[in-house]
Amino acid sequence: MAKNLVILESPAKVKTVKKILGANYEVAASGGHVRDLPKSSLGIDVEHDYEPKYITIRGKGDVLAGLRKEVKKADKIYLATDPDREGEAISWHLVHALKLKEMTDKKVYRITFNEITKSAVKESLKNAREINMDLVDAQQARRALDRMVGYRISPLLWAKVKRGLSAGRVQSVALRIICDREAEIGAFIPEEYWTLDASLKVAGEKKPVTAKYHGQGGRKAEIHSKEQMDALLESLEGASWQVTEVKKGERVKKAPLPFTTSTLQQEASKVLNFSTQKTMRLAQQLYEGVELKGEGTVGLITYLRTDSTRVSEEAEQAARVYIVKHHGEKYAAEAVTVKKNEQKIQDAHEAIRPTDIERIPAAVKEQLPRDLMRLYQLIWKRFVASRMAGAEYETVSTKIEAAGHVFTMAASTRVFDGYMAIYTQEEDREENNRIRHELSVASELSLMGLEPKQHFTQPPAHYTEASLVKALEELGIGRPSTYAPTITTILARRYVAKENKNLYVTELGEVVNQMMLEAFPSIVDVHFTANMEALLDGVEMGTVKWKTVISNFYPDLDEAVKKAEKVLEKVTIADEVSDEVCELCGRQMVIKYGPHGRFLACPGFPDCRNTKPYFEKIGVACPKCGKDIVMKKTQKGRRYFGCIGYPDCDFMVWQKPSEQKCPKCGGVMLEKGNKLVCADGECGHVTAASAKD
Repeated sequence: MAKNLVILESPAKVKTVKKILGANYEVAASGGHVRDLPKSSLGIDVEHDYEPKYITIRGKGDVLAGLRKEVKKADKIYLATDPDREGEAISWHLVHALKLKEMTDKKVYRITFNEITKSAVKESLKNAREINMDLVDAQQARRALDRMVGYRISPLLWAKVKRGLSAGRVQSVALRIICDREAEIGAFIPEEYWTLDASLKVAGEKKPVTAKYHGQGGRKAEIHSKEQMDALLESLEGASWQVTEVKKGERVKKAPLPFTTSTLQQEASKVLNFSTQKTMRLAQQLYEGVELKGEGTVGLITYLRTDSTRVSEEAEQAARVYIVKHHGEKYAAEAVTVKKNEQKIQDAHEAIRPTDIERIPAAVKEQLPRDLMRLYQLIWKRFVASRMAGAEYETVSTKIEAAGHVFTMAASTRVFDGYMAIYTQEEDREENNRIRHELSVASELSLMGLEPKQHFTQPPAHYTEASLVKALEELGIGRPSTYAPTITTILARRYVAKENKNLYVTELGEVVNQMMLEAFPSIVDVHFTANMEALLDGVEMGTVKWKTVISNFYPDLDEAVKKAEKVLEKVTIADEVSDEVCELCGRQMVIKYGPHGRFLACPGFPDCRNTKPYFEKIGVACPKCGKDIVMKKTQKGRRYFGCIGYPDCDFMVWQKPSEQKCPKCGGVMLEKGNKLVCADGECGHVTAASAKD
């Protein structure tokens, strides 16, 4: 009979760990949390030192009964839940739920491992410790704060907007960030600017070189109008062109850092088009273990929730051996790039890396589902690249003068690929400005042509899941484990819609955000939330007491809720009246919010139960039948524009139609970035967007 019991968090890891530990160990799993705050009430006694009231989670009774049976058989119990604050809290809850403190004949230990490998699991047993109450308290503080915000504010949203909505300490700030970006985009006014390229013939060369206008008299100058451009072109007429300066240099592009949770989510979104939720789900599978022929269940990557870019000495050495063996000594980094301002929070973890660098992606390709394989390959390549030497470039910067005006050329040639031998990022692939000509001050130049171009400044880009994660991280909002569930929640609540990769705030999201801004400005204040995160990190490091954070926060929240309740009592959010008439009773239909967004309903309910889809009119008439063009969505959620008269009229386009007609053919113009493009491909007329005003 096994005298040792190891309790894991995930049942998926049981088989792998059991195989590693052998017959002397029984391995079981809690299946995540076993205790939590009750769903029916706040669950925090605000009158008595903010003591939380934990109860057994519904459905966990059988799990706990099974664990109690195993506990009775064992002499030593090892709590091996995940190596983060959430896992630490689960172990603490297990101690209480299983009444382990009352069992004087049992020895209880806490162990953690960042990867499910034989060496890591065995090493964890040698470093068994007590439960870290700082980590537990940090989790309790976050859980309590999230519960307070959600349970006190959400009912107000139910009362004034609709049931099923929610507010959250992190999600409400994330929603505000997206709303603020939408407001920036809406308020953006494009500004005109011009560029000028000079095509120059170099004596003795077949191909011309292109130089870009820089400025005059040693200063950079910007051209804002056609008049300025015409004056510049006039001053260049008949000018002689002379190379005045050639600077040669070298630069090294450092290898990227290995993945943290945040950077993995960002890169998987950009490169693989994975949502943050999908990335975390697949990474969890890679960490917990996959079945490999001849090896059984194997954990392929280290723990997936980490802020750290640190790598163990063993993994560092293994990477160096691999790189030297397969690429050569020159490719191994002499000094590894280190993240600036590396935080100590969760630094017990390493960066996300493969558990065995010799397990190359090609070796497991046939045994993994496609998406799992693609994510593993991304993690493997990024880690190996992070231990490699930088890419080296030779650079040439050239200045050319004509009539007192300066034109410049900058070019580079990669002379050593370094880490790019196995891994390139989006910005690496864009480097295609190779040196084609060796110019000198004596080079003879003659002008072949000047190419002036009109441009308009672009509004800020819509957030994507990747850029939102980056913004949350940079602002100090939330932590790696919260990014994916936060984005999932605001999408599920339909506060935000995802179109292609872009995130757009919905009408419902705007309403909720406006209510939060007016009634709870501190909750959605970026700096307030970031400061709260810093305090919670202080709890984790043992420098701040968790109940101090809670007791300082709750009274202000309580006061704000009571004030908002009084204000909102007097506020009635009337249904917006549409211009649609109910065909059943003749009443003017109103716009309501449902689980899938806005819809039209008869105000005569329950006498008249007529409803119909609501389509947002864009103020443009259909070119085929003259009826309104409206915004619609496909079943997969992609936005398009079509005639409200469908199916009688089948007009539809993917880009938003403009009120302006094509000056060339009279057809529909479509908005594409800062341009208007004729919908008729044969016409192809393009007009600057600002021209529509």
